[in-house]
Amino acid sequence: MNGNGLSSMESEYIRRHHRHEPAENQCSSALVKHIKAPVPLVWSLVRRFNQVWSLVRRFDQPQKYKPFISRCVVQGNLEIGSLREVDVKSGLPATTSTERLELLDDDEHILSMRIIGGDHRLRNYSSIISLHPEIIDGRPGTLVIESYVVDIPEGNTKDETCYFVEALIRCNLKSLADVSERHAVQDRTEPIDRM
Repeated sequence: MNGNGLSSMESEYIRRHHRHEPAENQCSSALVKHIKAPVPLVWSLVRRFNQVWSLVRRFDQPQKYKPFISRCVVQGNLEIGSLREVDVKSGLPATTSTERLELLDDDEHILSMRIIGGDHRLRNYSSIISLHPEIIDGRPGTLVIESYVVDIPEGNTKDETCYFVEALIRCNLKSLADVSERHAVQDRTEPIDRM
């Protein structure tokens, strides 16, 4: 562990895949979550098992694991530059967000998006999420790292802004872990004759 509480491997992944250069009026950070479910899409004879990357890569369906999103509409094909209109559930200081897909790398398991509009205070928000295979309790698992950079809104401090954004990300990562681990347990315990 280093001074930030990260392992050397986590620090290396952040250095390699999570490059943000925050300006003076911005805050930035990276959060880490270990999930007891494998990274890759796994294909069986008949159906696809739902693992971590299959949830994260669906830029068009973030509501599958992001609990504050009620609806998402994407125009056209899912590709770099695609825009999604997201409806935010009540309880947050927002109702809509317009977001652009910046990067979708199925080989490296990296997705990056940027918020370009909406009725919220997350101006110039950009995030990167990367997934890395690891072993947890002797089983395939996933190290998920999500980093962001965002403007500090007028009237807020850097600490307040980071606290708010990190609380949202932590909630999303916990939900991603819950959904992925639930599917992983179902996949491991399902009788072989049901496949």
